[in-house]
Amino acid sequence: MRLAELAARLGADLHGDGNVQITGVRGIEEAGPSEITFVSNPRYAGLARTTQAAAVLVDPDFPEIATPTLRLSNPYHAFAEALGIFYQPPHYPPGIHPTAVIDPTAQIGEHAHIGAYVVVGPHTQIGDHATLLPHVVLYPGVSVGDHFFAHAHSVVREGCTLDDHVTLENGAIVGSDGFGFAKDDEGNWQKIPQSGPVRIGSHVDIQANACIDRATVGATEIADGVKIDNLVQIGHGSKVGRNTLVCAQAGLAGSSIVGSNAILAGQAGVAGHCTLGDGVILTAQSGVSHDVQAGKMLSGSPAFENRHWLRAVTAFQRLPEILRRLNRLERTALEGRPSGPEIKMDSAAKEGSN
Repeated sequence: MRLAELAARLGADLHGDGNVQITGVRGIEEAGPSEITFVSNPRYAGLARTTQAAAVLVDPDFPEIATPTLRLSNPYHAFAEALGIFYQPPHYPPGIHPTAVIDPTAQIGEHAHIGAYVVVGPHTQIGDHATLLPHVVLYPGVSVGDHFFAHAHSVVREGCTLDDHVTLENGAIVGSDGFGFAKDDEGNWQKIPQSGPVRIGSHVDIQANACIDRATVGATEIADGVKIDNLVQIGHGSKVGRNTLVCAQAGLAGSSIVGSNAILAGQAGVAGHCTLGDGVILTAQSGVSHDVQAGKMLSGSPAFENRHWLRAVTAFQRLPEILRRLNRLERTALEGRPSGPEIKMDSAAKEGSN
């Protein structure tokens, strides 16, 4: 594909030779003379002058360089679009594999691909252009929309509903039992039935081995556009708002509520019955056990405002030095005092002076 044609498809303003042939997309340090790359982070701006790429996707105000540039407001998104042009995933033609087990009451839409050893339970509904790869299991009463894509070994439990364009990566579990137990009079834990389904909106991606628990009562709800990373745990009865990102190994305890356009970075945790407002950001490994107002960025465990946390971390790293200085000041003060009863320093101060 000529660079000029690619620029037109991406809606970019081309600066440079549009006749260069483009065969693929690669990172800025690895790209070759027939590949396109991008710069969206200022840290990599200098590499644009030395890259061997045929062209670079940049924002409109990027300085002119010898390499041709494609200028547009969101280079990173354009890079993703270019990947979609040059990388073609496997194609799964419509049809049902002879080893699939499909209940006669199930309704399957047009152009669906049902792979080997798939199990589709009673009274399920599968939309048009759905793809179920080997060993996918849909329990009774499941409803999935158009363009549903379930990778091998993903599972949707009974009564759960998924709207259009939902993708389940390998091993994702939707609707597993919530962690609900109550002690009886003899002190033994008894399982609480988890009667409520999971409801998932459109254009939701659930990555490998993530688990979204069904609710004790009511429903666990995942809104449109949510992206859930590998090994995430969404507790029973939780609600996640539109376009929120939940990154790897993050966890929501039961009945958590997360607003729209929030970001929970890797290994962040939210205690049960907490509410996080729209646009909240929890940085990596943060732990929240209280409600958080919209737009806040929190860090640490227990989490507090990020700007205060940054100062606290800086101070923590200096604690040995601060302790030594404090010890010296105490010694100086003691040496200048009149004679009297011996004053003993605490063990922490002594330890800091060593």
